[in-house]
Amino acid sequence: MADRLKAEKKQKAIAILRNCPSSPRKMRLVADLIRGVEVNKALGILKFTKKEASIKLEKLLLSAIANWQAKNEGARLDETNLVVAEIFVDEGKMLKRVQPAPQGRAHRIRKRSNHVTIVVGEKKETEVKS
Repeated sequence: MADRLKAEKKQKAIAILRNCPSSPRKMRLVADLIRGVEVNKALGILKFTKKEASIKLEKLLLSAIANWQAKNEGARLDETNLVVAEIFVDEGKMLKRVQPAPQGRAHRIRKRSNHVTIVVGEKKETEVKS
């Protein structure tokens, strides 16, 4: 039981980006593009996506790949079919600022931030039950 859990934990690697200064809604648009995709294909998608969030996610994905390689020192990245198993974006701290408005009023500006978590792991082979 414990050996199986250790083996499963070794197959996955996690990378977390905290307090990224962009809206979680904008980050989720890019995160949805690479969820469940093979790692090399995901890097290509991020490289050619014209969003600022894609640059940050590309660096984070490279970090997750490096974490996986550190856990599995003997394994080669080319031979394993590594996929983005999970990716999720949570809200971070919100900085509240004031924008002066006409006639002595003020509007509140919410500068949002987010936390991004990427989990990469080996693709599980689906077994056909007969």
